[in-house]
Amino acid sequence: MKTTNFLYSSLFIFLSFYNFSQNKTTVLHGVTFYSEIKLGANNLVLNGGGLREKYFFDLYVGALYLEQKSKDAGKILNADAPMVIQLKLVSNSVTREKFVESVKEGFKNASHGKATKEQISKFINSFSGAFKKGDKINFEYLTNKGVAVEKNGTQLCVIEGLEFKKALFSIWLGNVPADANLKEGMLGKE
Repeated sequence: MKTTNFLYSSLFIFLSFYNFSQNKTTVLHGVTFYSEIKLGANNLVLNGGGLREKYFFDLYVGALYLEQKSKDAGKILNADAPMVIQLKLVSNSVTREKFVESVKEGFKNASHGKATKEQISKFINSFSGAFKKGDKINFEYLTNKGVAVEKNGTQLCVIEGLEFKKALFSIWLGNVPADANLKEGMLGKE
């Protein structure tokens, strides 16, 4: 009986520790992100994150996940390695229309890669529903597969190509980012 109780106690402690270590979180600007995530068979770590503001309004908090932390935007943008940008909306001011407008401008300002008109159209058209506070948008890049676009856990589309990934991620990490403070935060320089 003592052996059985000991085994159950040991198993409970192990599982509690395992769950705790698997669910570590980091709070960025009042929004909770996992410190580590899994993308396919790859373990990614939270590189950093920050707040996207416009005209003194908080719009969303963005986070960047990489296999290994890096502060080098150019190296990150050019890397053919698994990575994720995650955006969590903190305002109802972010509408689908404003998001699309911002993304179009971001692709025009992209300092790395190239997105074709067809890719941009596919990307934009994948966002068919309304946006609301609390929505979570993921851009998940996997080598040889492309960028999977997700909203609230539902995959919207996959766009192939490293050049598209470079252009998309350049919106936040490029030479003319959507928000310089957000870029610095994602690079872990904040």
